[in-house]
Amino acid sequence: MNNEAVIEHIVAWMKDYVEKSRTKGFVVGVSGGIDSALTSTLAAKTGLPTLCLEMPIHQAASQVTRAREHISELEAKYPNVSSVEVDLTPVFDQFIASLPAVEKEEDRFLSLANARARLRMTSLYYFAGLHNYIVAGTGNKVEDFGVGFYTKYGDGGVDISPIADLMKTEVFSLAKTLGVIEAIQVAKPTDGLWGDDRSDEDQIGASYPELEWAMEYDSAKQPESSLSEREKEVLAIYTRLNRANQHKMNPIPVCEIPADLKA
Repeated sequence: MNNEAVIEHIVAWMKDYVEKSRTKGFVVGVSGGIDSALTSTLAAKTGLPTLCLEMPIHQAASQVTRAREHISELEAKYPNVSSVEVDLTPVFDQFIASLPAVEKEEDRFLSLANARARLRMTSLYYFAGLHNYIVAGTGNKVEDFGVGFYTKYGDGGVDISPIADLMKTEVFSLAKTLGVIEAIQVAKPTDGLWGDDRSDEDQIGASYPELEWAMEYDSAKQPESSLSEREKEVLAIYTRLNRANQHKMNPIPVCEIPADLKA
């Protein structure tokens, strides 16, 4: 991959979109992870106003530190970059306190994790509306179109997806070319929705290079007879998640009413 050419292409595409939409710039949620670091850097390179929003919710200290360090680097390098930190922890805690009790607390862990992402989406759109900016998404190809590893109407609620045609390994490659801070480049990918340092691989059961292999293998419709036991396991993980998350990746179903019923 020609990294410099790809970077130039994405930056031009982002700038063109804003100009045609008659908006003024970008708002990007910065988590301390590689995807948001790359997206915010690409937005900064457009020269258009770029607001980096850091939104901790009971966040692991390492994630907050990386996000702040990355934002400081961008602000020092690009005069068009500004930042706001919104501590959503009190809002999240109040939200939980307002909900009815459940018999088993663990039954709602996933729902509450997704609620974090949706609170952040709401905050991003607040600032987007305030400044006439657009929300730049941070999802990559294997997450958005392979295993659906994102929250519907959370981090999946965006205006544009600048890096959604890049595999995770390609995201890392471009981030290195752009000089994203080392702490982010070496950190294990995490969705940051659990208040600890559990990685994406811990949750999914496979690494991103493995998932990328499975995504390509599955699209080629090759037989499984020659696969190793681990490859079969990874392919099964990919297939299960891809099928389960089609509701995220496909358009919202519309119940079409037959014309004779409307007559």
